[in-house]
Amino acid sequence: MTATLFTNARLINPVALTDSAGALLVQDGRILAVYEDTPPTPKGAEVIDCAGMCLAPGIIDIGVKVSEPGERHKESFRSAGRAAAAGGVTTIVTRPDTSPAIDTPETLEFVERRAQQDAPVHVLPMAALTKGRKGREMTEIGFLQDAGAVAFTDCDRVVTDTKVFSRALTYARSLDALVIAHVQDPGLSDGAAVTSGKFASLRGLPGVSPMAERMALDRDISLLEMTGARYHADQITTARALPALERAKRNGLDITAGISIHHLTLNELDVADYRTFFKLKPPLRSEDDRIAMVQAVAEGLIDVICSMHTPQDEESKRLPFEEAASGAVGLETLLPAALRLYHADMIDLPRLFRALALNPAHLLRLDAGRLLEGAPADLILFDPDAPFQLDRTTLHSKSKNTPFDGARLQGRVMGTWVDGQRIWGAA
Repeated sequence: MTATLFTNARLINPVALTDSAGALLVQDGRILAVYEDTPPTPKGAEVIDCAGMCLAPGIIDIGVKVSEPGERHKESFRSAGRAAAAGGVTTIVTRPDTSPAIDTPETLEFVERRAQQDAPVHVLPMAALTKGRKGREMTEIGFLQDAGAVAFTDCDRVVTDTKVFSRALTYARSLDALVIAHVQDPGLSDGAAVTSGKFASLRGLPGVSPMAERMALDRDISLLEMTGARYHADQITTARALPALERAKRNGLDITAGISIHHLTLNELDVADYRTFFKLKPPLRSEDDRIAMVQAVAEGLIDVICSMHTPQDEESKRLPFEEAASGAVGLETLLPAALRLYHADMIDLPRLFRALALNPAHLLRLDAGRLLEGAPADLILFDPDAPFQLDRTTLHSKSKNTPFDGARLQGRVMGTWVDGQRIWGAA
C-alpha cells in the first residue's frame, strides 16, 4: 500500500495534550511516524499538504442509533456511514434499541453483515442487557460477546428490578464485559418533557427534577460497589450528579461517564416556543448545569462526549411537544458543535479530542484515538475556523431532526481517513 505523508499539519495529540505543528506518515493502515518538522518524502508516497489545518484522531462515537432492523426509513447503515464520514467520525458504536432489539447472536450477526457491506467507517455493535430490553431476564451476555458485542445496554430503558440488574452486573463482571446504563429514575422521569423549574411552569410542560439523575446514579454506584462490574453512565447532565460520580471514581470503582454534545452546547431555554427538535432524553438542562458539565469534561471527570445520534422522522417530531419523540441526529454536527466550546475558550482542542476519541478508545479497549506510531490511521483533517450556516436538508442522515438547523457554526471536516484510506473529502 502506498505511503501517505501529511505535511504542514497542526497535530492534535490527546495523549500528550499537545497542539503543535508537524507531519505524519501513514502506511499499511497504520501511523508509521510522527514528526515535529517536515521530513523527506518517502519514494512513491502521496503527499497531502494540510495547509496548517488540524489533523486529529478520528472521533469514536458511542451510542449511535442506526435504525436497522425495523425502521430503515429513519436511518440505514449506508446513510449513517456517510453522515459519520462527513462528520469526522471514524468509529460508530451502535445501540441495540432497534425493532426487534439486538438481544440474540443472530440479530447481532445481521447488524454486523449490514454494517460491513454498507458503512465506510468502523461499526462496533452493542447488545441489549435484558431480553427485549424489558428488564426482566438478562440476555446471553457470553454468546453475544463472542458474536462481537462490545458493550451491553438497555439504552434509555432503566432496569428497575434491582435484583435483575445486580445479577446482570455480576455476570458481566465475570466476563469482563462493559455495561452502559441510562441514569434517570423512571418513576420521576415518566411522562416528563423538560427539566422542572420556572421555564417548565411558564410553558405548561411536565418536568422532571435533576434529582432523578442523581438518584439513579446513586443506586447504580451502590450496585457497582457490590459487584465490581465495568460500568459507563451514558449521559451525566446535571451538576447534582457530579459529586457522586467523583466519589465513585475516587473510591476506585470502574466507572466512567459520558454526555451528549447537545447537553454541552444547548440549555432548556432553547426549547423556546415548543421546538420539538430540542426535545431530548434526558431533557435539556439549565445554563448552570451546562457550564458545570463543560468544566467536568475539561477536568476529565466526565470522560466521553458523544452525539447520542437518534434519528426521528418528520411524523414523529411534527407533534405537540409532549407527544413528540425525543432525540436528535448528531453524527455530522458533533464536531462543529463541540468546537463551540473551543471558540468560547472553555476547553482546548487536545482535551476536546481526549473526550471525543482517546477516552472512548480506552473504554472499548481499542488502540485507536491517538496520534502515535503504530496506531490505526483513522484520521480527520478539519479547519476549526471555517464558518457555515447549517441547513438540515443537506445532512447525509435520512432523518433531519437536528436542533442546529439554521445555526451558525465554525469547523468543517476537510478529509476523513479510515485505516489510511480516504473516505471523505476531495482527493
